[in-house]
Amino acid sequence: MNYEETKEYLKRYLKARIPVIAVNSVEKNRVIRILSEIADEMGYVFNLFQISQGITDLKTNTLVSEDKTIMSALEYVSNQVKHQENYNFILGDISDIDTSTMVSRYLADVIEKAESKSGVIILITNEPIWGNILRLGISLKLGYPNEDELKQEIIKTIKPYANQITVEWDDNDYAKAATYLQGLSEMEAKNIISSLIVKGSITKDDLKELKYSKQSLFNDIAGLEAINVDEDFEVAGLDNLKAWLQEKKTLMDPAYKEELKKRGIAAPRGLLLTGVPGCGKSMCSKTAASIFNIPLYRLDLATVQGEYVGQSERQLKAALDMAEYVSPCVLWIDEIEKGLKEGNNSTTTKMIGQFLFWLQECKKPVFVIATANSIESLPPELTRKGRFDEIFFVDLPNRTERKELIAIYSRKYLKVEVSGPLMDKLIAITDGFASADIEATFRAIAYKLIANSDVQLTEDLVVNELSKVYSLSKTNPEKIAAIRAWGKERATKASKEEV
Repeated sequence: MNYEETKEYLKRYLKARIPVIAVNSVEKNRVIRILSEIADEMGYVFNLFQISQGITDLKTNTLVSEDKTIMSALEYVSNQVKHQENYNFILGDISDIDTSTMVSRYLADVIEKAESKSGVIILITNEPIWGNILRLGISLKLGYPNEDELKQEIIKTIKPYANQITVEWDDNDYAKAATYLQGLSEMEAKNIISSLIVKGSITKDDLKELKYSKQSLFNDIAGLEAINVDEDFEVAGLDNLKAWLQEKKTLMDPAYKEELKKRGIAAPRGLLLTGVPGCGKSMCSKTAASIFNIPLYRLDLATVQGEYVGQSERQLKAALDMAEYVSPCVLWIDEIEKGLKEGNNSTTTKMIGQFLFWLQECKKPVFVIATANSIESLPPELTRKGRFDEIFFVDLPNRTERKELIAIYSRKYLKVEVSGPLMDKLIAITDGFASADIEATFRAIAYKLIANSDVQLTEDLVVNELSKVYSLSKTNPEKIAAIRAWGKERATKASKEEV
């Protein structure tokens, strides 16, 4: 529930005099603010217990009791409900009530006493609560601030400094900032904006920083890791795929969110990549993150798999929830068939269903790139039209792409430019090479030059090293031919046809 929904439900439950209302939230102060507003609007009087202060009057903040232990707070409530009707008490700090403990049993007893006098006890916690307590009342969950709330909080945080610093943001920029920070608590978002304020200016370029701000708050979850994409990252060829991603970049922009919503269209879900091993499928995820200018995270389905019943499903859910938390982002699922292969076992079947449901229902800007070396082993419900926005096939690099690859890796590893007759010769030698074959060979040449001071970089050295390579298309031609035949019939080619 958002802020206003939570407020309305609390009003209703207070009017109904529900004896215990459990509010699940990590944002205690935000819940207390809601209750303060209710107190003003409806004339309710609340006492509030917090470990740091003891018991205070919520409206006046005057101290009622200095005792700061939970048991003394419960004893205080017990005495109050004996002597007055319609007493309202907020337990802002409480723990150790997830099972039958002394605290939870005492609390249950106090709640039952409160019920006889129409008293209400409000629990603010994000920890589990003993079932015997929950059955005495009702619970609700306050979600993180939505985009409208975050936008107002960002404006409120910046406004006092508007005359002291340069602020380049307009209303659209505030809306974008709210989208980038969605999934954070109010305090986390405020801290990030405050860190921009202390720079002395808030510029358009700061929006880019906000896209990556959640990474600093990222907690490692099994199977999910942040992947760094260098600013000078470049990938050869794949022009059809790059053009497709450029078009989707516009649709991933928060500015188009309302237009998509009007048409009943979700933001792009992502794509499925298959093709010849070693030809750059994994690099495509970095390409997407670079084009979209958003963070990249890798989901390792092998790490998600657990040995206990239900563990795999829980860990997959946690990883997917975290992907939404750090959105907007590119979520790269490498070799998806290893974790979601058709017919593995009941756990895999459940994980497939869970992933498909998430893929269909996720409303956050998470762009999924799933790569598969053996796409025919995936369940048909994962590859049918509509699950992903497109299925691309990455083939062996053509002549133009091999030229780009040779140029990139000769610059990167050998610190030289290759052109003219030598380039033509290398392009011919590398016919049938995978992208990884070309990179690995140039890297091996660099190792040789570094390790042996008597070895000189010559054209013959490069030609000889490339001539020694036995690419996959030569060592396993039948397998490569079968993969290419599948891609030709059933997927969109990532590269342009050469004329």
